[in-house]
Order: sequence, then structure tokens, then C-alpha cells
Amino acid sequence: MAVGKHVEIELIVEAVERERLALDLVLDKQADFANGFLGESTPLAQAILGQTEGCVVTYRVGDVVKVSILAVTREAHAPVEDVAAKRQAVIEQVVAESNRISDMVFALAVGSKWGDYDPGGPKE
Repeated sequence: MAVGKHVEIELIVEAVERERLALDLVLDKQADFANGFLGESTPLAQAILGQTEGCVVTYRVGDVVKVSILAVTREAHAPVEDVAAKRQAVIEQVVAESNRISDMVFALAVGSKWGDYDPGGPKE
């Protein structure tokens, strides 16, 4: 199995439960797990890369103990957009919002500590 392949797997949990997933193995810059694109350097991808259909490999994360590779085919669909650019845009938006909130908190702190509010009124 390699990058560019579509894989159907089952995560095998200690309690004998199984969770079936269908994912496309992609380069890390195209990774978008929520939409079915698994980045090549993730622990799950590292566990299954180089394996073949029908293999069961050890994979210990949380209560998952093994991964069963059910099918390997050509990539089902290619990422439509540049996920790395989208991720960067989201990061920039979050940083800008965080800076705006920090500025507001600072302004409120400065205004209450050194502002013109005087609970005792003007002193004559």
C-alpha cells in the first residue's frame, strides 16, 4: 500500500468492537481526516503503509489494538482544494480573532485601572 491508494480498514478495539473506515492515503499537505484523506506521516498511515489487503497489523492507540486491512484500491477521489492553504487561512483567522480579544481585554483593564472612573467623585 502506498500514497495515492484508497483503503478500507477496520479498527479493532480491545472489547472486540470494530470500527470500519474508508480513507485515501495522501501527502500530509493534503490531509483532511474529516473528509477521508489520511496524511502519510500519521501514526495510522505509518502502521498500514507497505501492508497488503488481508493483513492485520498491531496499532495501539487508546483502546484500539489492531488494524485489519480489508481492501486496497485506486484513490477514490482527489482532494478538491488546497487543504494546506485552507488550514493556513483558518490559523490566520484564529490568530487575528485572538489578537482582537486580547486588545479588548487590555483596553478594559487599562480603562478600569487608570481611567477617569472615580467612585468617590471629584475631590475639592
